[in-house]
Amino acid sequence: MSHSELSEQEILRRESLQKLRDLGIDPYPAALYPVSDYATDIKQNFEDGKQVCLAGRMMSQRVMGKASFAELQDASGRIQVYFNRDEICPGEDKTLYNEVFKKLLDLGDFIGVKGYVFKTQVGETSVHVQEFTVLSKALRPLPLPKTDSEGNVHDAFTDAELRYRQRYVDLVVNPKVKDTFIKRSKTIGSMRRFFDGYGYLEVETPILQPIPGGAAARPFITHHNALDMPLYLRIANELYLKRLIVGGFDGVYEFAKDFRNEGMDRTHNPEFTVMEIYVSYKDYNWMMDFTEKMIERVALDVCGTTEIKVGDKEISLKAPFARVTMRDAILHFTGFDINGKTEDELRAACQSMGIETTPSMGKGKLIDELFGEKCEGNYIQPTFITDYPIEMSPLCKRHRENPELTERFELMVNGKEIANAYSELNDPIDQRERFEDQLGLSEKGDDEAMFIDQDFLRALEYGMPPTSGMGIGIDRLVMLLTNNSSIQEVLFFPQMRPETKSVKIELNDNEKAIFDVMKVERELELPELRAKFEMSNKAWDTSIKTLTKNNLVKVTKEEERLIIKITD
Repeated sequence: MSHSELSEQEILRRESLQKLRDLGIDPYPAALYPVSDYATDIKQNFEDGKQVCLAGRMMSQRVMGKASFAELQDASGRIQVYFNRDEICPGEDKTLYNEVFKKLLDLGDFIGVKGYVFKTQVGETSVHVQEFTVLSKALRPLPLPKTDSEGNVHDAFTDAELRYRQRYVDLVVNPKVKDTFIKRSKTIGSMRRFFDGYGYLEVETPILQPIPGGAAARPFITHHNALDMPLYLRIANELYLKRLIVGGFDGVYEFAKDFRNEGMDRTHNPEFTVMEIYVSYKDYNWMMDFTEKMIERVALDVCGTTEIKVGDKEISLKAPFARVTMRDAILHFTGFDINGKTEDELRAACQSMGIETTPSMGKGKLIDELFGEKCEGNYIQPTFITDYPIEMSPLCKRHRENPELTERFELMVNGKEIANAYSELNDPIDQRERFEDQLGLSEKGDDEAMFIDQDFLRALEYGMPPTSGMGIGIDRLVMLLTNNSSIQEVLFFPQMRPETKSVKIELNDNEKAIFDVMKVERELELPELRAKFEMSNKAWDTSIKTLTKNNLVKVTKEEERLIIKITD
């Protein structure tokens, strides 16, 4: 990076970096620093005079002559540290305090401190520093928010795009963001303990797959050079987990990264995390009981309560949850009974309710649109929507009492799907026919229809015991538990459009003066603009060339007149 591209603060920090080196201080030492204490632990378990050693970023600094205060932020939180010149530098040489601490350290720098714990006159737990070490020099200033005497926050780092692109900065300056990701980790840990308590096995299945099976979605495609074949990033791990049930495992689960080459919005990211679990000799009724117990347990572990706030709504995650059939849900909110209806009748119903349809939509997609547009958003409290039409669920077992339906449920919370589960289809002949129906949808133009997985069909032909499976979107569950309305808030590094680099154009005083006039006038005859400035012809020509070269203005000839225009 050239010097001309740096801000004034960045230039000053680089100068401080060199001065540290000139003093024989390595601003990036390689040696281990013996951290033994953390800010939050010191404050929560106060011991007057206890010797401590901690490290972190310097987030504030108040220099007062021979004595100064600073604030140190480590992984646990912040604590005040006190520096006294004569303790830091007991001899004649006061350079470490007068030069290094007071002049060469900047906010955001990492330092290590050793000293003892005490309380200030106003009762604030602090560390009296006896020794400090520079651990890492920050060359960019942090966008630190400021709080005034009335508690109002100014200059907060709140721009969403900047926060997502520079999550590392977001985590440093916005403590609530870090709390969100700690809760995300606790959510996964709680689920894992719950499953392990039942004796189920955590497994790993392929991300690169020859056939993108297990869901109806548009996949990402790549190419394996050595094998000279196309591969797909997995859209679901369902079919591989079922193969393991065929192989004799009683229960298997996986926390998986899945990928779908579809739209992005506040609840969808092309890369997302799911948990899928499959348990033999169970059905969807057992899985509903299992799922509500798990959600209740996770809420207690992560939030300390089953009563959570989401936006302006109070939601109870205490089991048991309500159960409503898909047919009853649509009938209740639209007055339309989907039972026994043909594709044409369903399409006409959608159109009469203002729901857009396409010729590629079969009965399943039409019913899905009806429910999604008219029903889904109304289920705020946890509700199992059950017994989906067979056209919507090509991997699900037919309902034991009605062959037109399947034994499937989705768990709705706050108007969104959180989990999806089946009594799994284990009849290989029925499964083959369902795959072939999906192939027909694909030929009609449905690019989300499922592929036929011949190896999975072969596995089923060896026999799979009665099984229930459930998938849960980890990102949406964490959104719920942390009261976030955007999926980007619960992903460390959400997918973003490529960052466009802004080019900084340096203009001299003449060029700035001309450009300022043009920003007001927008368009002038060139001689009229020239008359506004007293400068040499050479300075004028150079200024106009610079402005046109940088595409700030353009000069055109119109009917023998030279016109200068601002470039939008």
